[in-house]
Amino acid sequence: MKKYQYITLRQRPELKDTAANWFHEKWGVPTEAYLECMNDYLNNTSENGWYLCLDGDKIIGGLGVIDNDFHNRPDLSPNVCAVYTEQEYRCQGIAGALLNLVVEDMKSKNIAPLYLVTDHTGFYERYGWEFLCMVQGDGEPEPTRMYIHK
Repeated sequence: MKKYQYITLRQRPELKDTAANWFHEKWGVPTEAYLECMNDYLNNTSENGWYLCLDGDKIIGGLGVIDNDFHNRPDLSPNVCAVYTEQEYRCQGIAGALLNLVVEDMKSKNIAPLYLVTDHTGFYERYGWEFLCMVQGDGEPEPTRMYIHK
């Protein structure tokens, strides 16, 4: 099995622009929004971090932490967001390793629980996440699932 590198953006701040563009390409959220959150994290004005999996210098997976992932429950914060693994790298445990990394990193800063919105069922449970409730996404016609990791 190939060895990948799992990092926080603070460990490789020079990847900020590349990471912001990578997340933008995956989710369509403006690059500037990612850069704003990443700058807050890199400037230590927020502990809401960004986590990457690298194959060499190529980003192949990532996720972030933000206060609210575009839903109507601001009391359920912070939120893991933008979880993504490149198609050709899936089914290798990359997303799970990133999820475990973010949980442990945030717990080390006394930040828990974490929340996550998703349409997936069965995936996040494998990594200790539990279904909490349904939330209404901004501009979404149907509610979506909210998970918690204590």
